[in-house]
Amino acid sequence: MAAPRDRVAHLLRQLQRAACQCPSHSHTYSQAPGLSPSGKTTDYAFEMAVSNIRYGAGVTKEVGMDLQNMGAKNVCLMTDKNLSQLPPIQTVMDSFVKNGINFKVYDNVRVEPTDRSFMEAIEFAKRGAFDAYVAMGGGSTIDTCKAANLYASSPDSDFLDYVNAPIGKGKPVTAPLKPLIAVPTTSGTGSETTGVAIFDYEHLKVKTGIASRAIKPTLGLIDPLHTLYLPERVIANSGFDVLCHALESYTALPYHMRSPCPANPVTRPAYQGSNPISDIWAVHALRIVAKYLKRAVRNPDDLEARSNMHLASAFAGIGFGNAGVHLCLTAFLWYSPPPQCSLSRHRCLLSATWRWQKYWVLITENGPRDPQTRNQNTGKGHQACTTPSVRRGSVCSV
Repeated sequence: MAAPRDRVAHLLRQLQRAACQCPSHSHTYSQAPGLSPSGKTTDYAFEMAVSNIRYGAGVTKEVGMDLQNMGAKNVCLMTDKNLSQLPPIQTVMDSFVKNGINFKVYDNVRVEPTDRSFMEAIEFAKRGAFDAYVAMGGGSTIDTCKAANLYASSPDSDFLDYVNAPIGKGKPVTAPLKPLIAVPTTSGTGSETTGVAIFDYEHLKVKTGIASRAIKPTLGLIDPLHTLYLPERVIANSGFDVLCHALESYTALPYHMRSPCPANPVTRPAYQGSNPISDIWAVHALRIVAKYLKRAVRNPDDLEARSNMHLASAFAGIGFGNAGVHLCLTAFLWYSPPPQCSLSRHRCLLSATWRWQKYWVLITENGPRDPQTRNQNTGKGHQACTTPSVRRGSVCSV
């Protein structure tokens, strides 16, 4: 066992040093250099930041009352063109009307947002002078709304001020933001729990983002009834998002091995490395995925399965939103099945997921739970990951 463990420990150190050049995942450039007050060069603490969460079938109907309780007078409702035509958005607007909430709708959110689409939403938010926001949709909508809230609340800031370095300046967010209620309609990103907003920076053709605890939603309303409108492919692909978020946050370099140590708590990144609290959420999300993802894909009327996947998305979000993710999973999520495979892409990936189960079962049920020995646990999981179709997108291929 010593050799596999040494290889995994070496891999994690290499990942930290390389820092994954994808700016979406890396916070190497945004951490302040220098020694911490304790004199340590690696971090010695972690901080948990999570949105308030309310879960329940039909809970979306309460959004108008929440805004009324917040004293909101002028609300921005953000969504996309497709969702704006579906019943979930009507539920939100009915709740606004019933509770006397004045609102304007922005439905020009781009799926897989760019810096340009972010800035269009930001301009709308600035013109509207809103005192609260509601984001209804998938991660693209929620992330766009986070950015709109941030820059409308800090109108003199340049767009790149808060974007992760090295693309942007990675400045800490100090301006007070308006309340933001996130109503997720997909089961994948967990954006309702995190302080991260991801987008494509078109000029450099890279994916990057804004990461700050300050931009996390005030409240996430997780209503499993919305998942009944999701087609099979969306359930499958977003389910893989949950799987990857949970696996990566659990196997991320432990927080006490991350460097440099921040000289000031305000510069401690949102992605801090695996820690005992994030671990709990990540492992629980993995167990739910193993039990319910296949059911949720196969039967669109299986409310139990789709409800649990909706929760798993939030659980994984709590995990990776604080621990971070450490691999670029484009290869895993978007590779085409081999020519001899008769399955569609997402079915091929779904088949591969159950082989992943061997990986995380060993992680979660064997070995020490002390973060000091995390590399030993991942060694066991890494050793079990031998299936070519899985290895293509796993740590084995790095």
